[in-house]
Amino acid sequence: MPTPPSSIPATPSTPSTPVTQYALRQGAAWITMNRPEQRNALSAALVNELSDHLDAAIADPAVRCIVLTGNGPAFCAGADLKSPPGQTVSGRAGVSLADLLARIQDAPKPVIAAINGAAFAGGLGLVGASDIVVTVDEAVFSFSEVKIGVIPAVISVVCLPKLGPHHGMKLFLTGERFSGTQAVAMGLAHLAVPASGLAVAVQQQIDAINAAGPIAVAECKKLVRRIPTLPRDAAFAEATTWSTRMFLSAEASEGMAAFREKRKPNWVQD
Repeated sequence: MPTPPSSIPATPSTPSTPVTQYALRQGAAWITMNRPEQRNALSAALVNELSDHLDAAIADPAVRCIVLTGNGPAFCAGADLKSPPGQTVSGRAGVSLADLLARIQDAPKPVIAAINGAAFAGGLGLVGASDIVVTVDEAVFSFSEVKIGVIPAVISVVCLPKLGPHHGMKLFLTGERFSGTQAVAMGLAHLAVPASGLAVAVQQQIDAINAAGPIAVAECKKLVRRIPTLPRDAAFAEATTWSTRMFLSAEASEGMAAFREKRKPNWVQD
């Protein structure tokens, strides 16, 4: 199994160690699942903390994008069968896996999944819900639910639009394993790199987002979700209205002025 890159250190957990870590670096909120001995299985506590960190990142104006990764040799082994997502934790109502995946998709800021190792079952839901997916090429993926007599029902909502029924049918029926490189070929990931290059590849995505207009980025995320759901003529009509509104925005005015004046727009931090 691949090991995380040096900038995503694996720290052994203890009963007092938080099950997630949160750090702000160069405009990106890094949310790290921190249950390496449990291969970052999605417990109720872990899902609640992921949801809280997402809310914090969305609310922070210093955050331009969100990176989701894991400590240890695995990205996420799926749901923790001993404490599944949605259960009450310390008197707090649990966040369901479906709610977490919806929050990732609906976040106004891009979510980058940095896949440092194996992603199985519910862990693939996090992959499917993320906007940009960078994986180590040796990572092992599997929709393994059928192996224990269940189905990838909830995560199918975010994974099938990327895989399509052709790949989805085979992978769901067999639970077979596939690599990061194969995940790219099937549309589940965007880029597969050696383990030593994961941090650099993720930073390149962060830098590209930081250079773009923050409102435009948020609107592009909505655009990609919305337009494919519309009939063609309705899509053209809505997209035309959308384009006009964006061209008349203050952000567009600043961006075009910066282009003419050969300077960086005001949203780019030196």
